Amino acid sequence: MSLELLFHPMSSFCQKALIALYENDTPFTPHMIDLGDPASRAELTDLWPIGKFPVLRDHTRARTVPESSIIIEYLAQHYPGKVELVPADADLARQVRMRDRFFDLYVNVPMQKIVTDRLRPEGMHDPYGVDEARKLLAIAYDMIESEIGTKVWIMGDGFSMADCAAAPALFYANKVLPIGKAHRKVAQYFDRLLARPSYARVLEEAEPYLPLFPK
Repeated sequence: MSLELLFHPMSSFCQKALIALYENDTPFTPHMIDLGDPASRAELTDLWPIGKFPVLRDHTRARTVPESSIIIEYLAQHYPGKVELVPADADLARQVRMRDRFFDLYVNVPMQKIVTDRLRPEGMHDPYGVDEARKLLAIAYDMIESEIGTKVWIMGDGFSMADCAAAPALFYANKVLPIGKAHRKVAQYFDRLLARPSYARVLEEAEPYLPLFPK
């Protein structure tokens, strides 16, 4: 196949790219990376020395495309499908990108701060940083509650790149700061994301690895 995705099923940012691929039934070859295996890690760093996934390799165009949002933009441009994840309208596209950034920076990043702290050795924890991350997540939940209103998806009736970002971000955030009754609309939106066939498939594939999530 022309497209090859270097990824790990448990990674929230990899899940985001997978949702986009599954939404449009885009053919690709999955290439799972085990960061704990030096040889596997080298396969990733040879293409993207930063050493973070996902990374998309387009063998037809001889292109290496890192970063989940950029991968989705690339797919929308070169491998479009029935679901327009990035609108053609420039103003709508800007709004999608803003919401995509919101879920990445203000849901995913603070969630990862809390999770990473759980993996630190005794005596190396950062309680202040974790507390700040929890506060930021709570603010993000408040903003999503206000934003979603009666909409089906974060932009309205159409599923977009922003929803690709929201699904894994909220899935893992809910594990570190549960979406409670104060955020009823967020919870309902999250339920719709879980039921979306593309994300249901992603979670099914991630299931064997989810017990590794730090508690």
